[in-house]
Amino acid sequence: MAIATARVSAFEEPPVRTVRRGAALWAVIRRKPLGLTSAAVLVLFVLTAVFADVLAPYDPLATQPEIRLSPPSQSHLFGTDDIGRDVLSRVVHGSRISLWVGLLAVGIGTGAGMIIGLLCGYCEGRLDLLVQRLMDAIQAIPGLILALAIVSVLKPSTTNAMLAIAIVIIPGNSRIVRGAVLSAKQNRYVEAAQAIGCRHPRIITSHILPNVTAPILIIASIWFGNAILIEATLSFLGLGTQPPTPSWGLMLSSTGRAFMEQAPWLAIFPGLAISLAVLGFNLFGDTLRDAWDPKLRRQG
Repeated sequence: MAIATARVSAFEEPPVRTVRRGAALWAVIRRKPLGLTSAAVLVLFVLTAVFADVLAPYDPLATQPEIRLSPPSQSHLFGTDDIGRDVLSRVVHGSRISLWVGLLAVGIGTGAGMIIGLLCGYCEGRLDLLVQRLMDAIQAIPGLILALAIVSVLKPSTTNAMLAIAIVIIPGNSRIVRGAVLSAKQNRYVEAAQAIGCRHPRIITSHILPNVTAPILIIASIWFGNAILIEATLSFLGLGTQPPTPSWGLMLSSTGRAFMEQAPWLAIFPGLAISLAVLGFNLFGDTLRDAWDPKLRRQG
């Protein structure tokens, strides 16, 4: 009888389904213009990165010294740089670096943070205490300074910049996931699953993880924009993507800074690309939060 009661109670508060969350997200996007705008910006950013070879009018590495520092024109919409490379083509191909860094850095950082947060929140005890003190020590260092230190110790490259950004992401993600796990553990369906003898891995994957996916995805979407910004900063300082690979931050650092007064378009267009990408991901993160937070949905 007790087992039957426990089994019934295990289904009293089922995890929120992904389909319902998707419908809520679409409703918020349609209701809030900024949400729709951010979604359009992200789609444009991804399509530009995927089809860069098709969209770029010229080879981003091809030089034409005879047209160096040409202003925007019909043949070169964003102008040319100091050695005659087409700025539009370099901006388009630079989106690939940003998308690649964002996907891998946020994927690694969010995945590692999620695993650490799940284990610490579910197990608690001495393991949780030790890991959280380590996370506190890492978070005590400003993110950009930590990324600079990691890349300086290693070798300046896109891969090492990606790794540094992932390490910066892990502590904050793990703490947020840990808090969500501690809250989810108090639900009756988790207690019922423990009462009927479900194994810990099953409880974590079937009862706790589905209820902490919302904060994980929200954090990942916001960190995606921050990862693009950090990568651009590292490249600007010469510690990220190395020339001649087209990168938004590198374009700002080299030609953009050297010819800012003589050819302002060299800094304007990469700067606009960084601003739009970061703004789009941050607004999309806010839209996800509004869609998956019941209190905010009721207010809207």
